[in-house]
Amino acid sequence: MNWDDTETDMDDDLTQAELTHLQRLTDADADGDDRAVEAALRPKTLDEVIGQVRVRDQLGLVLEAARRRGRAPDHVLLSGPPGLGKTTLAMIIAAEMSTPLRLTSGPAITHAGDLAAILSGLNEGDVLFVDEIHRMSRPAEEMLYMAMEDFRVDVVIGKGPGATAIPLEIPSFTLVGATTRAGLLPGPLRDRFGFTAHLEFYEAHELDRIVHRSAGLLDVHLTAEGSSEIASRSRGTPRIANRLLRRVRDYAQVRADGVLTLPVAKAALEMFEVDESGLDRLDRGVLDALCRRFGGGPVGISTLAVAVGEERETVEEVAEPFLVRSGLLARTPRGRVATPAAWRHLGLTPPAVPTVDSTLFDEV
Repeated sequence: MNWDDTETDMDDDLTQAELTHLQRLTDADADGDDRAVEAALRPKTLDEVIGQVRVRDQLGLVLEAARRRGRAPDHVLLSGPPGLGKTTLAMIIAAEMSTPLRLTSGPAITHAGDLAAILSGLNEGDVLFVDEIHRMSRPAEEMLYMAMEDFRVDVVIGKGPGATAIPLEIPSFTLVGATTRAGLLPGPLRDRFGFTAHLEFYEAHELDRIVHRSAGLLDVHLTAEGSSEIASRSRGTPRIANRLLRRVRDYAQVRADGVLTLPVAKAALEMFEVDESGLDRLDRGVLDALCRRFGGGPVGISTLAVAVGEERETVEEVAEPFLVRSGLLARTPRGRVATPAAWRHLGLTPPAVPTVDSTLFDEV
């Protein structure tokens, strides 16, 4: 949230002292406390994980079998939308196996030599976590095939006819790959993972338990109604639930007695522009443009992005998935279309007959 954009709107409600205190709390999170808090709120063992029961049970079986054999577990692929706990599960795998965790990301591995340097630094049994593994460069990806299967890589020295491939043995390790776009993974890479899991969005009652757990770790006092309100607006995502909890905590410290009751939670979330369905400013902007300016569609994503003043990728990857999952927006071959539920959410009446010629706008 951009503080400068909201300060004027809140001047009528908050005193200058309250504004200063709330800004200090928000800035402290943005400057690094947020990352420290998120790390503290992560579950440390599989038993502490709330939700994802099927994945948790399957992964627990894989790890226990590996412990009994005294070997490194099979390579693990975790897929699913952002914020559902893929990084947390990678940390838990390393903790459960009592081995170090090495972290990197697909975009950071631009050359095969980058991967070779990482692999050569591993020790026996280490867990290597590669976030956004689908964005790894093709040469590094091809080197990873041999490393995952045979625990060796060929390092090429020189160029042209005089080039020499030197085999490099690497210790047995476990690769944990995380991706938000599993469909972009090549088949040969996907097939080399011994265990694959897709993380699903969380139910409201699971998020309620997560909010209660996080509140205890943050020493925040909240009521059952306040916790349920935060959980219901968290879009099925623990990361969002924890972020909203911290923002409601800030509001309670400034405007209330520090206790997160239902009225405090509602007032705080309204201030931070998160409505009862979990939609934020961008989500509502997309629906508003789609319904009011384009008659409900169909309209192309690029035109829609221009209408709300955002990049196409932002609308497509941040706002659209939740709107589609919530039944407020539909993707069609001709473009994006607002559903009747979207019109009702905005307090509008859907037209009986589409009023927009989709040929005027760009294609999907």
